[in-house]
Amino acid sequence: MNIQVLGAHNCESQNSKFVCLLIDDKLAIDAGGLTSSLSLSAQQKLRAVLLTHQHYDHIRDIPALAMNFFLHEATIDIYSTLPVYDALTTHLLNGKLYPKFLEQPQQNPAIKFTIIELGRTEQIEGYNIMAVPVNHTDPTVGYQVTAPDGKSIFYTGDTGPGLSECWQQVSPQLLIIEVTAPDRYQEFAVRVGHLTPSLLKQELINLRELKGYLPQVVVVHMNPVLEKEIEAEIEAIARVLNNPVTLASEGMRLRL
Repeated sequence: MNIQVLGAHNCESQNSKFVCLLIDDKLAIDAGGLTSSLSLSAQQKLRAVLLTHQHYDHIRDIPALAMNFFLHEATIDIYSTLPVYDALTTHLLNGKLYPKFLEQPQQNPAIKFTIIELGRTEQIEGYNIMAVPVNHTDPTVGYQVTAPDGKSIFYTGDTGPGLSECWQQVSPQLLIIEVTAPDRYQEFAVRVGHLTPSLLKQELINLRELKGYLPQVVVVHMNPVLEKEIEAEIEAIARVLNNPVTLASEGMRLRL
């Protein structure tokens, strides 16, 4: 399984993009930095997009992706929850802000949306995929993606602390998890459903207690203004846990 980090941050600039992961060139998770990171031909290789929740930085590129598939007379499969479907149809693809690509063209819409069942493993493009609820301000799911060879990753999407129930359902070799701000913002992070390095440390300790191991950990969704501070604190918890915990960057490639 080849994983490319197209976007690693929660803010967009010349050097940072909203969160987006690409697996084996055909499966995307979240769409914050999707179309801006891929050529038109690379976009046409996509077969499915998994969306964690409806916040703008995670669904931003869906309209642009839909337009590209529409112009190629093709369809892209999108999987997520009902709140995400409602957000897309009400706000982005509502016929006013952008065309209703979930309905157009009538015979072969540019987007085929499937509401995914939580906690159930589904076969999507050859992968076993399970959506697992996490703790955020709006309904959010993480995704465990398991390749045919048994290798798996789990991407949390945006989440705050309290992942014990989530950990019981997943067993990845690679964990991609968010850390939005450094520890001095911990009170704020808890209130808005995000993690800091110390909060991540406790979640990883809980994971190890439940599962008996820790996977390789890669951190995303950092605020780029605060990234150096986050990085220093992440390096400290990696030493304490004696386990790889690294910050992602745009263009990073990982292989399982």
